[in-house]
Amino acid sequence: MKRMFPCWNKLSFKSAAVANFLSLASQRALTPSRACSPGKSFNIPPSAEFEARVSGIPTMAKLPYRESADGLDAAFVGVPIDTGTSNRPGARFGPRQIRVESALLRAYNSGTNAAPYESLVVADIGDVNVNLYDLKDSLRRIREAYRKILATGCIPLTMGGDHTITYPILQSIAEKHGPVGLIHVDAHTDTSDVVLGEKFSHATTFRRCLEEGLLSPRNVVQIGMRGTGYSADAYEWNRIKGFRVIPAEECWHKSLAPLMLQIRDKMGSTPVYLSFDIDALDPGFAPGTGTPEIAGLTPAQAVEIIRGCRRMKLVGCDLVEVSPPYDTTGNTALLAANLLFEMLCVLPKVKYY
Repeated sequence: MKRMFPCWNKLSFKSAAVANFLSLASQRALTPSRACSPGKSFNIPPSAEFEARVSGIPTMAKLPYRESADGLDAAFVGVPIDTGTSNRPGARFGPRQIRVESALLRAYNSGTNAAPYESLVVADIGDVNVNLYDLKDSLRRIREAYRKILATGCIPLTMGGDHTITYPILQSIAEKHGPVGLIHVDAHTDTSDVVLGEKFSHATTFRRCLEEGLLSPRNVVQIGMRGTGYSADAYEWNRIKGFRVIPAEECWHKSLAPLMLQIRDKMGSTPVYLSFDIDALDPGFAPGTGTPEIAGLTPAQAVEIIRGCRRMKLVGCDLVEVSPPYDTTGNTALLAANLLFEMLCVLPKVKYY
């Protein structure tokens, strides 16, 4: 009991009700279905029933902070840059604000009965030390940091930062797994070639990835695309390359669960990376982002997409483009924190009750 709920050792309990709860919790914790694997100690976030959410140093979901990914099955990691942004800046502050809002998260997914913290050893390993003055140097630093993370066998769950960061992450992912399938949820395809004379930005990410052979093009699905374009058919290049593009108009007024069943069958045993730009959601739900587009997805559809990734061979996930300066209520970062938790819940080997 003390091992599973270490924060409780620091508190003094006087209430008979609390004492009774601890007794019941202890009995439940020691049942075979909840016992830790031999030699493995899980990181269980402290419960807000006994530790105030506003207390402590903000980490993702109030998990322990670790210096490296050694010994972890999955890790939350921040990449705080917005140097590749083409419109409103501020995504460099995204990881910090997502962590703050994540204090509301609890240990279990009541919608799916997932118990990620009883299944995987998870921690927050902090941020990549990026170079805010040099985007290309930041890409190198990200690539090297993720090589180290992946070498431990840990699955990274990334908090951006703008969408440029997915390019060096996928470079490292492909070094380990080969070309991967991609589920890309976004308002934009991010497949421009050159923007303002530059080949590296959040608008060129997936063209660079395809050029370098990081993706299995027949296993690339892009969901939620919309907005005005630079040509009459803004998605022609993507379709020619073999991507499946699902514009937002095809998602309106419907559940996306059937779509995700199709995508799961398509992916099969292919390693899959999930990249989720918060601007895929309608700005009425997620205003705190750099390039908002009207008529987007709903939070319920976002959850359906992520939950639909269960039983896929996920090798990494990211949630990008949260810009706190435009998020006056904090709701965008709160939504991002919840979506990252949903991503954790669909990783391989997560237990469901």
